[in-house]
Amino acid sequence: MSKALPIANRVRELRELRPMTQSELGDAVGVTRQTVAAIEQRRYSPSLETAFRIARLFDTPLEAVFFWDE
Repeated sequence: MSKALPIANRVRELRELRPMTQSELGDAVGVTRQTVAAIEQRRYSPSLETAFRIARLFDTPLEAVFFWDE
C-alpha cells in the first residue's frame, strides 16, 4: 500500500454530513468518483482549483477542509 500524502482532508466527513455520494461530489466539482475516493484516502492531492471548489461546495474555509499532516 502506498504511503498517505502529507495533505490530509475532511472531505469524507463533510460529504457524509450532507449526505452526498462520491459520484455526486465528483459531478458537483468536475472530477470522477474515483478521484474523490483517492482524495478521501489521501492517495491523491487535488488541484488547487478542485480544492477550492470542494471547500466552496461545503461552505467551509479551504484550511478547514485540507491541511498539512506530517
